[in-house]
Amino acid sequence: MSVFKYFFFFITLILSACNITELNNPYVKKEATLNILYSSFSERPKHLDPAIAYSSNEYTFIAQIYEPPFQYHYLKRPYQLVPLTATKLPRIEYINAKGALLPLDAPEKDIVFSDYIIDIKTGIQYQPHPAFAKNKSGDFRYHHLNETALASIDNLNDFVHTGSRELTAEDYVYQIKRLAHPKIHSPIAEIMKQYIQGFDEFSKQHKNSKKIAIKNQSIEGVIALSRYQYKVRIKGKYPQFRFWLAMPFFAPIPWEADVFYAQKGLKERNISLDWYPIGTGSYLLAENNPNRRMVLAKNPNFHGEKYPTDGENGDQEQGLLKDAGKALPFIDKVVYILEKETIPYWNKFLQGYYDASGIASDSFDQAVQFASEGDAQLTPKMQEKNIRLQTSVASSIYYLGFNMLDDIVGGDSEKSRQLRQALSIAIDYEEYISIFMNGRGIAAQGLLPPGIYGYKEGVEGLNTTVYEAFGKRKPLSEAKKLLEKAGYKEGLDPKTGEALTLYFDTASTSIDERPRMNWFRKQFEKLGIKLVIRATDYNRFQEKMRNGHAQLFMWGWNADYPDPENFFFLLYGANGKVKSGGENAVNYNNLEFNRLFEVMRNMDNGRQREQIIEKMQQIVRHDAPWVFGVHPKNFVLSHSWYQNLKPNLMANNRLKYTRIDGVARAQKRKLWNKAVFYPLIIGLILLLLLFIPALLAYQKRLKMTINPS
Repeated sequence: MSVFKYFFFFITLILSACNITELNNPYVKKEATLNILYSSFSERPKHLDPAIAYSSNEYTFIAQIYEPPFQYHYLKRPYQLVPLTATKLPRIEYINAKGALLPLDAPEKDIVFSDYIIDIKTGIQYQPHPAFAKNKSGDFRYHHLNETALASIDNLNDFVHTGSRELTAEDYVYQIKRLAHPKIHSPIAEIMKQYIQGFDEFSKQHKNSKKIAIKNQSIEGVIALSRYQYKVRIKGKYPQFRFWLAMPFFAPIPWEADVFYAQKGLKERNISLDWYPIGTGSYLLAENNPNRRMVLAKNPNFHGEKYPTDGENGDQEQGLLKDAGKALPFIDKVVYILEKETIPYWNKFLQGYYDASGIASDSFDQAVQFASEGDAQLTPKMQEKNIRLQTSVASSIYYLGFNMLDDIVGGDSEKSRQLRQALSIAIDYEEYISIFMNGRGIAAQGLLPPGIYGYKEGVEGLNTTVYEAFGKRKPLSEAKKLLEKAGYKEGLDPKTGEALTLYFDTASTSIDERPRMNWFRKQFEKLGIKLVIRATDYNRFQEKMRNGHAQLFMWGWNADYPDPENFFFLLYGANGKVKSGGENAVNYNNLEFNRLFEVMRNMDNGRQREQIIEKMQQIVRHDAPWVFGVHPKNFVLSHSWYQNLKPNLMANNRLKYTRIDGVARAQKRKLWNKAVFYPLIIGLILLLLLFIPALLAYQKRLKMTINPS
């Protein structure tokens, strides 16, 4: 019976190992209780140069590394600008045509220039970087690299020596010159040409420059007044410029970085500012391996900052002020792991191997259920794990646009306006939110999302062109009446006697998008209108938009800063996509709206500005150049050990405020990921039972062979 001996020896071995836990742990065991945050990314950030980066996956990293002079208060709402590297908010001076200083309440027509004067803190140091490394003679070690020196260099960490230096006002001036340089191709260059004095001239001056040799070049409207003070001169009055000063575009770049990275041989090794940032922020990029993981580590030279000591009502009760006044950042390291699929990420989150998670559509019912009142609640399974749910309405809008240059849906005639109004009623975005967004959104009533100045809640902000009461659309019969007034009774085109045909251009070509496109077709069919979907690649779609050849399309916008001007300019006539290449994708051009926009955009917040905003909302609701679609709602899950989380839709540098309890996380991981061997043992026993007759027969035959008698 030696076969059975071996089997029971194997079973004993397995049982002795049953105290092993977390066999599926993807991390190093010694890091289990350390102060490390685990997150993920799905694709490599294309740019980490703050002059170029403009995508959310890029801001995930650079907003922790670079520091513009200002930032948004982490806890207070409405959003408030506060100093970051600056000592105080900018001093603004208004200048008239004669160069004389004007009072702050001067009429806008008298203001020729606005000077933003910014004072920065002393003693702020850049992160350690080889671009600053010097030898004993005081010369830069790595500013004149040759092939011999580069032979042993594969990445930035291969440089043995690093250095640092103090942040100065000139570094902020240098970055604005970089924004203007044509070789950089900054996405905000065209916008800044309209506002920063001398920006356009500087850009033209360097049109044919192949190198960014701008250290000793000057730009008329941007001047370092001293080592710790600089001035930016703006044409006219533009109060929104203060918000731009909180974006990474206006973070400092030392001239040493451009000199270092411009050297021959480095770019071929992916050693560039787009791969290795150089900032003064709370974190630095310690590892950039976009095929596996990216790692942020605490900047040893960080100048220090304290957690806010005040917030808004309810923050104290929610534990958001427990760390008031403590030094930032709390987390030592952040590990971002490449995850291209949502299901593996979700499973790892449930196991405790990721600290927070969004909710994909295929996991939504597992995580969230809606109460009878319509409120989102966690399922019992999530509650058992003490997982928390945070929801917030994004400062974004997605809409269906009508090309106002089109002969059928566009123009200022009552006929085309009634057609657009009819479609606005018929396209049921509440249904869209329910079907395609798991209820994660609210139907838009106008241009402004919640959280932006001028937005009004409830009945006060109702789009009466589409709704008869809050949450209740006008009946389809009203849409059909409008359609008949427009000359399309029962959806028929009087010219052909057949169903009116409209064309919907989209870059959504995947099979997954077909249900969404079919839904739009059915919305138009309710009015007897035929909708033809014209799917194409993104480049072709962009070309159609630039040329005004798209009739209907889906578009969206996310706020750059919390001001209504950043949304109303999407319908300002001078920003027409075809006319000027601007962000007015529907090419809307209402003269009264334009006039009100020009008055409103540079006004200080107050009752008069609110009244103008309301008039502008009423104009576009009536004209209906958009079917006002959806303000998405963000759903974020986090584990109980992840602290100080509060949705902040303007701030991108939120990481430094958050905290991890590594010990509590390790305990939960151990509890949730115990190795279970009993099913394996039972399976082996059953397998043995199946083979016992064969084993017995084999042993019997073996004995007969040995002892035939």
